[in-house]
Order: sequence, then structure tokens, then C-alpha cells
Amino acid sequence: MSNMTSGETFTLGSRVVKRMGYGAMQLAGPGVFGPPKDRQAALDVLHEAVSLGINHIDTSDFYGPHIINQIIREALAPYRDDLIIVTKVGARRDGKGGWLPASSAKELTAAVHDNLSNLGLEVLEVVNLRIMFDAFSPAEGSIEEQLTALAELQQQGLIRHIGLSNVTQAQIAEARSITSVVCVQNMYNIAQRRDDDLIDALARENIAYVPFFPLGGFTPLHSATLSEAASTIDATPMQLALAWLLRRSPNILLIPGTSSIAHLHENMKAAEIDLTDEMYNRLDSIAS
Repeated sequence: MSNMTSGETFTLGSRVVKRMGYGAMQLAGPGVFGPPKDRQAALDVLHEAVSLGINHIDTSDFYGPHIINQIIREALAPYRDDLIIVTKVGARRDGKGGWLPASSAKELTAAVHDNLSNLGLEVLEVVNLRIMFDAFSPAEGSIEEQLTALAELQQQGLIRHIGLSNVTQAQIAEARSITSVVCVQNMYNIAQRRDDDLIDALARENIAYVPFFPLGGFTPLHSATLSEAASTIDATPMQLALAWLLRRSPNILLIPGTSSIAHLHENMKAAEIDLTDEMYNRLDSIAS
């Protein structure tokens, strides 16, 4: 967007992206499973995202599964030169939409090839390894075997850069001893602040941090405080939560997802909110 300030871009691998990206997860059916109820609407949202200047789209072949990547390809291929599509591997879906680990070398290799064919790409710009020791929060354990498998695919030229998702600081350190890591994708927001120190450490290393669930894990008290603050500056709670994340650290990249064009525009407006120090600090105190 033309009115994005100079602080609205950050490095992702060897590219520079706008810090307000788009997460494609919500384009699938309920529970990120099955086709969207309106395929044309999903295509329209992707067209609009790119026309608004978004150049970082987050996806995975286990969204749907396969369906979202096929919709992205239909909507956007051949892709603009400045568009980065980030995908993730390490999980699969069962017949009812459950989330299961898929982290053997064979499964990771198959997942990379599935992403390439469904997206219509010859090389994946960034592949995040989703760690599934616990499907819903980081849990310790060695990730050397999975990382080594991805690093081999990187050496074959199928992957340009590697990122991590659902990981601990120890796992990031282990991964970086095997290959360079360009981004970390964990749950983080105003109320869920476990990664505060990690974000600052990654910023010093110029590594992007991509928080998911910007409103996840809020208590009614958190929500009330956020809503009250949002009403004072004529913004929605979601816009304020996104604006706070953008202000929190320059290496934070946002990937809010939506299946509605109106909601997409609302999310983009969060990048235009100039939080005062007083408002930032007021929101910062929500976690305590």
C-alpha cells in the first residue's frame, strides 16, 4: 500500500516483504477441512489481497488438504515476481480433519513435492517445518532428523529457505546448527506473551517472527480491555491487536486470514493505525 511507512517492510529470506501479509487458512471449509462454500469468493479475496499490495501469503498443503494451494494457483499463477508464498510441512489430516504428525523424511519429501505441484511452482521460497510433538503448543524434543531431511531438499534446489513453526528456543538453536532459519511461526498476541524474549532475540538476528492467532487464548477480561481501548480510537479490537503487534517489534510479520473482502480491508487498515505510546503501553499491560 502506498501509505505504508518505511517501517512496514522486513526481510524474509532473501526478499523484502510488507509486514502485513495474508494467511490463506480460512479459505478452506469449516475446521480448515474440505472445500470453501464459495470457491469464487475465495478466488476474489486472493485477487484483492494482491491488488492491495500484499506480497506475503501463508499457506500449507494440509489446509483443505490440497484445496487451498490449488485455489491459490488458480487465482494467482503465474505469480508476480515480488510475491512470496510461504508454506509449511510436518503435519497431515485424517479422514475427519484431525491433525496428525507427518515428519519422517519420506513424508516431508512427499509434502514438498505436493506443495510444488499444487501451487504450480518449481521452487518453494520458504518452507516452515511445523513441529507436532504437541499439535497445539511447542514441546521439547530434537528436530534434527526433520531438519536434515528439509536441508537435503534445499540442497536439491526445491526449497530456497527454511522456517520453523510451533517451536521452542532450544529447537530453534538446534535447527540453526543445521541450516539457516529465516522465520519462526508461533502463537503470540497481546495476551499470550510466552515468546517475548524470543522475539527480541530473533530481531537481533534479523529473523522474522510470524505470530498466529492474534486473538487466540484471550480471557473475557482481555477482550473487554481490548474492546474498550479500540472504541476510543474508532478501530475494531482485531485492528488494534494487529496494530499492537506491528508496533511490538520490527521483525513481526502478520498473516491475518479471512474469506471476506470487507474483512481483508479492515485488517489492512490496522497497518495505518499509529498507536500513541500511551495506547501501546495500555495494551501492553493486558497480559499482566
